[in-house]
Amino acid sequence: MRTPTPTPPALPTQFAVQCRDLTKSFGTGANRVQALRGVDLEVATGELLMLVGPSGCGKTTLLSVLAGTLDSDGGTCRVFGEDVQGMRDGERTRWRARSIGFVFQAYNLIPTLSAAENVAIPCVLQGMPRRAAIERGKQALADVGLADRVDARPAQLSGGQQQRIAIARALVHEPRLVVCDEPTAALDHDNGKRVMDLLRNVAARADRALVVVTHDSRIFPFADRIAHMDDGRIVRIVDDPAASTAH
Repeated sequence: MRTPTPTPPALPTQFAVQCRDLTKSFGTGANRVQALRGVDLEVATGELLMLVGPSGCGKTTLLSVLAGTLDSDGGTCRVFGEDVQGMRDGERTRWRARSIGFVFQAYNLIPTLSAAENVAIPCVLQGMPRRAAIERGKQALADVGLADRVDARPAQLSGGQQQRIAIARALVHEPRLVVCDEPTAALDHDNGKRVMDLLRNVAARADRALVVVTHDSRIFPFADRIAHMDDGRIVRIVDDPAASTAH
């Protein structure tokens, strides 16, 4: 009788983000506000995870800790194996410039710079020569469908075009973790869908991960999982985004 071939052991899941018992408070005494109350979270590589919940529940605070722009009070946070909280200030600044891409709700474009110059900023901050950085910026704009608007100033562009510039800027330096704060809040349904299509298709790769804070239930189907937050805690994680509803 032929011996069956043994089933190979399952490969361990590769995590982009691993947080354990994260806490964060603001203020002191009677004015102290506990923003994070022992958050545990894992985000796999290649995953688009959405953080949802009521205003003030800690979503943006958690996003800031993941991105290394805010220190936690306690707990651990590792991003692609790097201990973010254990880094010194200068080391963390360099790590953030290299590894994190930000998509801000308000776009944060510099009005006096062209689209290509705005997109090139992360590359310039990493020491790339200006001419090479702008060329990289033009390619990133082409990737989001704006090859014909590289010389336009933000005021000459629609809100949807400005958001695509913000996405190109977040991706131009090939970051491993992309964090987005309400990326569709100011957009209508069609432009919001285009933005999420871009994030999904351009940014969701096997060596990268996305974490999106949103109140926009229209974009839930773009998520791989949805983590619901309330009162500084993750109260549940939904693996079927179509079944999730905002709280």
